[in-house]
Amino acid sequence: MAALADAGIDPAEVDGMSTYTMDNNPEIELFRNIGGRELKFFSRIHYGGGAACAPIMHAAMAVATGVAEVVVCYRAMNERSQYRFGAAFTPDVLPTAEIAHYGNYVPFGLASPASWVAMSARRYMHEHGATSEDFGRVAVGFRDFAATNPKAWFYQQPISMEDHQASRWIVEPLHLLDCCQESDGAVAVVVTTAERARKLRHAPAIIRAAAQGSCDDQQMMTSYYRPDVTQLSEMKLVARQLYASAGIGPDNVQAAILYDHFSPFVLPQLEAFGFAKKGQARDFVREGQIARGGRLPVNTNGGQLGEAYIHGLNGVAEGVRLVRGQSANQPGACRNVIVTAGTGVPTSGLILSSD
Repeated sequence: MAALADAGIDPAEVDGMSTYTMDNNPEIELFRNIGGRELKFFSRIHYGGGAACAPIMHAAMAVATGVAEVVVCYRAMNERSQYRFGAAFTPDVLPTAEIAHYGNYVPFGLASPASWVAMSARRYMHEHGATSEDFGRVAVGFRDFAATNPKAWFYQQPISMEDHQASRWIVEPLHLLDCCQESDGAVAVVVTTAERARKLRHAPAIIRAAAQGSCDDQQMMTSYYRPDVTQLSEMKLVARQLYASAGIGPDNVQAAILYDHFSPFVLPQLEAFGFAKKGQARDFVREGQIARGGRLPVNTNGGQLGEAYIHGLNGVAEGVRLVRGQSANQPGACRNVIVTAGTGVPTSGLILSSD
């Protein structure tokens, strides 16, 4: 309702909804409760956080083809008060639909998302010389943004490198402060035609490009059999599609929202999008280029490490604010903003533009 009010659109005009397969809020229940009349389009995207940008893509396709005119994309979670989303699996509670996959890892100790990422992170460190302090620079930078974002869980709670290094190990080389939050919260984004959007209450964020991607022996956060496990093949595929569709390159991007469920995966994303060469994102980060005042401010809302973990859809909302010039940490005019979804899984991405 807040998203529709922000747009100046009557809830009765909503005729489409898109979310994640993992969301527990049925479309028809939300639609009924907002006073919807005719629901013409509804879709769900699999692969957890990899879906973050895909509902926007589906909504855009529905609007562009005339299937629907006003599509609400949403995600809501109660993982702080109700359940531990990032807790370790045990062999007896493996997801039924994916038991064959996780059965290869959980019995041998790779039982949590942190442990799955730790394998790739350690290899990245080995091959490219990245350090725990480099991951710490990511976390410290994002918490700096969160500290000045009134909507962030960690508002007014910055951290130092010393705090990062002193935080307990979760799975080496990941400290506690390398891991995202477990949050209660919800996000909604409204998608309609560009023509109509230009007549609404705020200058619109134009969906200039959208893409999904999965490739190179993809598995669910355990793609250890690729020729190069230090790179995110799925994100490189998404980046290539986004740049080609938008007709721009990294030099035309003013800010980015990079999925940060774990800090190590921010570095290969910077490389996938061409902001640093392979293995050199560590230097980009060491130079402060993703922090406040840097060449590419990243996760100006604090990201999932600092604002909240709403499976990445809160990052899409921050991308919209950046394009509008409404971020709590606005770095200046942002003509083009990249937003990414989950890493290590089949994923998605967006380029949002001011024109």
